Amino acid sequence: MNAVSLGPLVLAADRFAVTLGVVTFILVTGIITSRIDDRFHVWSWWVLLGGIAAARLGHVAQHWRNFVGEPLRIFALWEGGFSWVAALAAVALSVFLVLRSARLRLWAMLPLALGLMVWNTAWQLTGGTQAIALPASAYRTLSDDTYSLTAAPGKPMVINLWATWCPPCRREMPMMADVARSTEGAEFVFANQGEGRDAIERYLTENGISLDHVLLDSFGELARHYGAPGLPATLFIGTDGVLRHAHLGEISREALQSRISGLLTEND
Repeated sequence: MNAVSLGPLVLAADRFAVTLGVVTFILVTGIITSRIDDRFHVWSWWVLLGGIAAARLGHVAQHWRNFVGEPLRIFALWEGGFSWVAALAAVALSVFLVLRSARLRLWAMLPLALGLMVWNTAWQLTGGTQAIALPASAYRTLSDDTYSLTAAPGKPMVINLWATWCPPCRREMPMMADVARSTEGAEFVFANQGEGRDAIERYLTENGISLDHVLLDSFGELARHYGAPGLPATLFIGTDGVLRHAHLGEISREALQSRISGLLTEND
């Protein structure tokens, strides 16, 4: 799975790559601040804070309908969801507002270029998705039936690996259930990892969540099959039963909808 494990810490590959890029930018900017001009210190904060704010606001503007009913979700940066076009525009503006000479602007290209290079290299090395086929195993469901993941060929599938003790799983579950209800043409499967029936039923009942396909993956077989190092993990399966993309960590409504649209487009 496209994730990086650093001891007990597990990061999605895209967030790991961004983190390395940002650290590189900070380190290089610190060096040129001490050796070239103190104004690079102020500029670096403009780039980081202004870039993040612009990227988030650009994403919110692009998907404003999703945020009308949940305005506080604008601040849920951990979900992801950023407009890199807006971020680049903010960075370019900061160069002209803070660094007033051509010489300083030229020096500013160094930390920006190195940060982007490190980000791209890390993403290329860690961001791939292995083409893994669905397991042939059948699982017991919360309704005490048997469910086989390979029983519905020709239909894309979204598999969410979750547990009631996992805070990000609990945060995203109401949204996942809502998208599952409103989406046609894709099968949603919620595979609980390692918990008993009572704990699952209690959580769903207390939170008023209704799910069609809840699997009891008591021994975490699906997590091992797909190499998921943590929870939650959302797997996007094509019509041929092969993994197209794996998202580790809490997923935003926009990312979920976009990935589902990609799966459905394959059938057109």
